[in-house]
Amino acid sequence: MRHSDFDRRLAALDARPLHRGRTLRVWLSGQALGTGTKRRASEHFLPLALREALPALTAELDGLARIRSEHPGHDGSRLLVELADGQMVESVLLPRDGLCVSTQVGCAVGCRFCMTGKSGLVRQVSSMEILAQVVLARRRRAVKKVVFMGMGEPAHNLENVLEAIDLLGTEGGIGHKNLVLSTVGDPRVFEALPRQRVRPALALSLHTTKAALREQLLPRAPRMTPEQLVELGERYARETGYPIQYQWTLLKGVNDGDDELDAVVRLLKGKYGVLNVIPFNSLEGDDYQRPEAERILEIVRTLHSRGVLTKVRNSAGQDVDGGCGQLRARAAGAQQVVQLRRKRTAQPEAA
Repeated sequence: MRHSDFDRRLAALDARPLHRGRTLRVWLSGQALGTGTKRRASEHFLPLALREALPALTAELDGLARIRSEHPGHDGSRLLVELADGQMVESVLLPRDGLCVSTQVGCAVGCRFCMTGKSGLVRQVSSMEILAQVVLARRRRAVKKVVFMGMGEPAHNLENVLEAIDLLGTEGGIGHKNLVLSTVGDPRVFEALPRQRVRPALALSLHTTKAALREQLLPRAPRMTPEQLVELGERYARETGYPIQYQWTLLKGVNDGDDELDAVVRLLKGKYGVLNVIPFNSLEGDDYQRPEAERILEIVRTLHSRGVLTKVRNSAGQDVDGGCGQLRARAAGAQQVVQLRRKRTAQPEAA
């Protein structure tokens, strides 16, 4: 379901724009659809046809997504969310009232160091399914920042993602700079975002200054050099007034050498942005290792001293074995085992 479909449903129930806006706002806040205003109860505000349809609408919206399991950790709770068709995505309740949402079931980019990328793309997540992840989180606690950094590449589901961002930045009450779209760097993102009513902040997956290595690590990302990516990011940052977050997953012996640090300084010094170094999450597999803690601190100090604002951002969920895509992979594996057992049980014994 897309928001446009939901809006048409409300319009068919005699809901005028103010009624439709009110219904969407109370849902996005995690409240019941029939919640009245400060001055009027819903029976004195919403049209009769809409009021009578509220139970069915509530059931339909609740069916978009449900929490299958919750995994609390020291850096936030990771939620395994089941969609109406049984597919699963992950959301993360982050510190300081943040939430990370998924935009696809799986991902087609195939980043070598990412569990989600190894699963491939299953399907797109609709705008209402994206919003439903926010609603589920808000029923647990406040959400004042939403980052589109979960499962999936937002640029590959751009229409639905932009619709969700627009609604969160208007009816959802979230400040525009507190909506953060993460992308490997698709030209369509840089073409579309400046035209939007709600322009989010950007997080760009850089990971290396070497074009050939980036193509190897992000095999199905658009062929864009690090210099081109930073140039486009800088332009957008200056237009919006939001610094770019450059993402750099630290892989021992791959992109943590002094040659990379020298090139990072040449590439990012003086730019309106911050470099987030993300030590590799060992839960993503055995193909890579994370650098030692001493080396990570040395990298941050070196870049700071040379004029590049650098922060360490660990992948949430590592203490609960919940790196991005890990919960879904385990649940999908368990489903396959159950289905196989059922199939074997159903088979008649050989004569």
